[in-house]
Amino acid sequence: MFSFSEQNKMSGRQSVWVNGPVIIGAGPSGLAISASLRDQTIPFVVIERSDCIASLWQKRTYDRLKLHLPKKFCQLPKIPFPDDYPEYPTKKQFVSYLENYAKHFDIKPQFNECVQSAKYDEPYNLWRVTTVSTVGLIRSETEYTCQMLVVATGENAEGIIPDIEGLKDFSGEVIHAKDYKSGAKYTGKKVLVVGCGNSGMEVSLDLSNHNAKPSMVVRSSFHVLPREIFGKSTFDLAMILMKWLPLLIVDKIILIFAWFMFGSMKRYGITRPALGPLTLKNNHGKTPVLDIGALEKIRSGGIAVVPGIKRFTGKTVELVDGVVLKIDSVILATGYFSNVPFWLHENEFFAENGFPKAPFPNNWKGKGGLYASGFTRRGLAGASADAVKISKDIGIEWNKEWNMKKKKVLTHRRCISDF
Repeated sequence: MFSFSEQNKMSGRQSVWVNGPVIIGAGPSGLAISASLRDQTIPFVVIERSDCIASLWQKRTYDRLKLHLPKKFCQLPKIPFPDDYPEYPTKKQFVSYLENYAKHFDIKPQFNECVQSAKYDEPYNLWRVTTVSTVGLIRSETEYTCQMLVVATGENAEGIIPDIEGLKDFSGEVIHAKDYKSGAKYTGKKVLVVGCGNSGMEVSLDLSNHNAKPSMVVRSSFHVLPREIFGKSTFDLAMILMKWLPLLIVDKIILIFAWFMFGSMKRYGITRPALGPLTLKNNHGKTPVLDIGALEKIRSGGIAVVPGIKRFTGKTVELVDGVVLKIDSVILATGYFSNVPFWLHENEFFAENGFPKAPFPNNWKGKGGLYASGFTRRGLAGASADAVKISKDIGIEWNKEWNMKKKKVLTHRRCISDF
């Protein structure tokens, strides 16, 4: 096998044959797969549109963020978190862990390359991935050709901007939660937080802690669970119980504990769904909120809970119950979506929503050497599990290839595979 490239100096376009898989995305999923491939001495190339690894964590998360689950559920394969890290590492600690992880395995992504398209060339049984450089004023294109493609861009590639009447004409500040850093600049201001998931609750809590006046929009029922029960992680407790009891029974046990700790939140505008938290997560991918102090702020009035939005007008918002609020800023904690359909030209494995069509746990491998990592809706633990399966499968295919006659590859000259 060979790896080399040819550059057209007139057009600024180069073609690169990759002697191994191309991994799109240098977040936790991409790093975990790269590490496992490195251990098998399999060459690879990692393509990353940003200028750093784990750009979502480094550039699009708020300062106070901590891992919601204990560190043992969030570490990547082969290297655990340092012993001196707390049970719930901070954003800074997690980024440091990932940077050391990449350094340990000598993972060097091709930074500042944004994927424009990825197509399977069926006659040649090859993937052709076209990227555009995001650095400088001169457009520079690269076409990577490979036999295996790993999509590791994850579930949260882009922020969802809801289509709400009058939002574009609102005269105050409007940002997505991915651009929110701290409540320090909002002291004394009236802020509408649209969304009540983990991000919406934490942003509202942070705003309240900085003496802002947050109002959190709650449009539907959702589960709020304590992060810990009697000093033990709620998630950890649920995993232990599920080894011995049916899911429905575990749901009831967890909700009983939540009731004793929180009581009813109905009078504050928060109701629970009919399905239990684990069943809802398992069947519909909807993650329960793990409380770290927001509920107490809601009880004390530090965070106001309001119903859905009807329209924005100038510097006010009209709610569905007819109440009009004067606000200074809007923070959209409205979730994220996968951007895979915008660049991957394939409709058999991935659905229109950017997730694999096959349900978990069979959603990691497609046809023609196509793999997906980090689309399980099971967080970092799911990404790590994907990485183990994918790297093992690639290793099997790689060994098969080495036992075959080396293929002759045309129109390429310079090796850049990451090995």
